[in-house]
Amino acid sequence: MSQGTPIRKAVIPAAGLGTRFLPATKAMPKEMLPVVDEPAIQYVVSEATKAGLEDILMVTGKNKRSMEDHFDRAPYLEATLEAKGDTEKLDKVRGATRVEGTHYVRQGEAKGLGHAVLCGKYHVGHEPFAVLLGDDLIDPRDELLTLMMETQQELGGSVIAVMEVPQDEVSAYGVVDAAGTHLQTDGNGEPVSVVPVSRLVEKPPVEEAPSNLAIIGRYILHPAIFAQLEQTPPGRGGEIQLTDALQAMAAKPAQEGGGVHAVIFRGRRYDTGDKLSYIKAVVTLAVDREDLGPGLRSWLKEFSAGL
Repeated sequence: MSQGTPIRKAVIPAAGLGTRFLPATKAMPKEMLPVVDEPAIQYVVSEATKAGLEDILMVTGKNKRSMEDHFDRAPYLEATLEAKGDTEKLDKVRGATRVEGTHYVRQGEAKGLGHAVLCGKYHVGHEPFAVLLGDDLIDPRDELLTLMMETQQELGGSVIAVMEVPQDEVSAYGVVDAAGTHLQTDGNGEPVSVVPVSRLVEKPPVEEAPSNLAIIGRYILHPAIFAQLEQTPPGRGGEIQLTDALQAMAAKPAQEGGGVHAVIFRGRRYDTGDKLSYIKAVVTLAVDREDLGPGLRSWLKEFSAGL
């Protein structure tokens, strides 16, 4: 594979149990939890398709059938809405099914993010691909994924997204050691820092973290990552960590698919991975909507005044 091979495919790992949201996720996948009026996974799929990725592989597990149903056609529901003349809801329902190139594969055992990505080996083949995690929602106004794809096309290797986080929070993330800067511009013409990564550490103790640049759930990976994952032993938590495989890739030469760069993202990211952050994401996105924002902002002022 030569540098510049078009990026056409996305892998979305979605096999987690969602235990932090029990009992809500006892029978419903965490990815189907609503963020205002769309399930979280739909935001992620929409982000991928907006960036031009129409071939999407979801890595699922048990009790995830409702995700497949959500992205499937619903003829009876569509016919009912059409008969009622409810075109607004009809467009929303059809909008969730416009991704025709959606595929599914089961991750039989929960062996970590690295293993989930490896489940996409035979579908992806020998071309670079995107990985999007459903816990991280990127605001549609921020074209992070497109910028990452352009960076990979220019620099080769693999590209990850990072954000600056408070130093006392680094132990909750994978963290990178990076030096130097390569400037790119985003869709709005604003400068964006791209840094070469020399080291990646999964959830380090605060005092051992190489920086406060935390990895967030967006990756553009060189296909050589699959061979590396196959030889990556279980790491933190007894799982195959994608971070460990990327550490090895960072040390490899470019002709072997090596090299890792990080795009420093300073846009709007909503973390739905824990209950408080999930609630904040719902409120933040609802406030920005034309149909809900005015009434919600007014209520929030009244509510906060009474605290």
